[in-house]
Amino acid sequence: MNPDAQRSPRTTPVSDVDSAEESKQPALLLAEPDEKLAARAMARFAAAGVTVITCHDGAEALLHVGAQHPSAVLLGAPLPVVGAAEVTRLIGRLSPVPVIVGTGPDGAEEATAALAAGAVASVARPYRVEEVLPLLNSLTRGDDSQDTLVVGDIELDPAGFHVYVQGRSLQLPVREFMLLRYLMENANRLVSRSELTRALWGTESLDSNTLTVHVRRVRNRLREGPGSCCTIDAIRGMGYRLECGSSCPAVAHAEPSSPTPTA
Repeated sequence: MNPDAQRSPRTTPVSDVDSAEESKQPALLLAEPDEKLAARAMARFAAAGVTVITCHDGAEALLHVGAQHPSAVLLGAPLPVVGAAEVTRLIGRLSPVPVIVGTGPDGAEEATAALAAGAVASVARPYRVEEVLPLLNSLTRGDDSQDTLVVGDIELDPAGFHVYVQGRSLQLPVREFMLLRYLMENANRLVSRSELTRALWGTESLDSNTLTVHVRRVRNRLREGPGSCCTIDAIRGMGYRLECGSSCPAVAHAEPSSPTPTA
């Protein structure tokens, strides 16, 4: 363990964590070995209203999960002392909480192992708040929002990050998974472009083509194979609507599988 690890890890003040709990805001445990990167990420998350607890290796991360009870954990890979995959396994066994793994070119193998061990998603490292925040908000909603969604022949499991179309597993990156989830939660309702960008990116000042591209990708994935009976209709100048015809067959419940969406 490096000398810094011998000292108490850098965290937000306990009073800040208490305040977050009182206001029902999620607390994120960030285990990031690069201290400069961790400090930058912490400042950006704090500016977005997220309380962040930071540490710099896997052993410290496990201690904080037990002591601080964060709403979610973000592990930078590669992670020293105890690797990201083993930390993920132990968290799942001892104190279940959603785990996200952050990966760059030097941590791809470890991140893959962490996903296999139960991490719900991977994100790019260095971290982009606009990528992590919607995922964090999705993971830390109330328990009722984690119920499986079924619309037409599409089944979406928010907790396990699985999507099935007519029982066929559909792999979606995190942002597209969340887009489909939002449309399913608002099925048959016109959802404006501004509402979608606020929900998924936390802002309305987004390149208009970005949302269009993500919607097109999800629409194309739903058409693959036998194809879904549901469609994502674009209402010019207004937004999008997920519609499923009255002839849609009832979805057959699919068994959970291991693949997980990646960013």
